[in-house]
Amino acid sequence: MAHHFDLEEQEQIAQFKHFWNTWGTPISWVVIVVMGGLAAFNGYRYWQGRQAQQAVAMMDAVEQAAQARDADRVQQIFADLRKDYPRTVQASQAGLLSAQVLADAQRWKDAQAPLRWIVDHASDEGYVALARLRLASVLVQEKAYDEALAQLSANFPAQFAAVVADRKGDVLDLQGKKQEAIAQYRIAYDGLEPSLAYRRVVEAKLNALGADVSGKGNAA
Repeated sequence: MAHHFDLEEQEQIAQFKHFWNTWGTPISWVVIVVMGGLAAFNGYRYWQGRQAQQAVAMMDAVEQAAQARDADRVQQIFADLRKDYPRTVQASQAGLLSAQVLADAQRWKDAQAPLRWIVDHASDEGYVALARLRLASVLVQEKAYDEALAQLSANFPAQFAAVVADRKGDVLDLQGKKQEAIAQYRIAYDGLEPSLAYRRVVEAKLNALGADVSGKGNAA
């Protein structure tokens, strides 16, 4: 029986050797590829985590500088953040905050730069929409009305329609285009919920231009 077992074992070994000689190399490559893929995936996740942590730390620094009203410091940190971590959400957030601080300091030209960067580089359409709206406001301060309207004429998510129309109305009013301004204010007014205080602000703008909305069926 022992001799029979040895022969059977030798036959199995021989079969295994034949199998390995035939398929060993392909199997080894599959294992290498799979393990390499897992290592790359884990490495990428680690890299993403590190990127996010560092971007968050820099965003905290931007917020601290903003609270101190240190516009130059905010500008500097944002420049580093957008260079090193341009794909992070913190880069867009820092850009909006940087623009706000610079605008508060009435540095209109400087305030445009982070907003234009967000418009050109942010992947989130909400951040792009906010950047366009704020850029239009900055351009108005520079009396660049046509360029402001160009920003407001870009594609916006549907939920921004009323705000965009209101902002267009503001620019057109400044240009002396009363009827066009009224038309945009009406779009904004009709697009806002009656319970919103913002709607009453738009109504006041319409009334100031002699366009009474009190008789409209959806008036507040």
